[in-house]
Amino acid sequence: MAGLVPFNKRNNLRSRGFENFYDVLDDFFNDSWLTGKNASYGTFKVDVQESENEYSVDAELPGVVKEEIDVRLDDSRLCITVQRSEKNEEEQKNYIHKEIRSSAMERVLYLQDAKSDGIKAKLEKGILNIKVPKKDKDDRTIKIDIE
Repeated sequence: MAGLVPFNKRNNLRSRGFENFYDVLDDFFNDSWLTGKNASYGTFKVDVQESENEYSVDAELPGVVKEEIDVRLDDSRLCITVQRSEKNEEEQKNYIHKEIRSSAMERVLYLQDAKSDGIKAKLEKGILNIKVPKKDKDDRTIKIDIE
């Protein structure tokens, strides 16, 4: 049954003695130990690139299908939400260990001069790529006449 327990540094501490004691201290102070969750729980990784004309956002979403993803632009905030639910089709299976559950993840990115028209999103091989055009420079600056 020990093979079903996910590996982490604390589980292996007894067999190593105190050779990596500082690693254990780092884990203690870096993990969200009050909630029992690690720092990456409930989120996903994103890369954001900016060019002169657009933003390009790559979100790492392995195993997610496009029907589980919601992408919205709300006043320069790009919201990427993933809602996954466990399939109940296999109720009769006799699991001895099961970790696949329902989950929800969200990232909100502030894109200062994002334009709502012309946004394109594509999911390919677990990577969601979103192209967000920028507003024209003329749209951002307004000359105000003084009376």
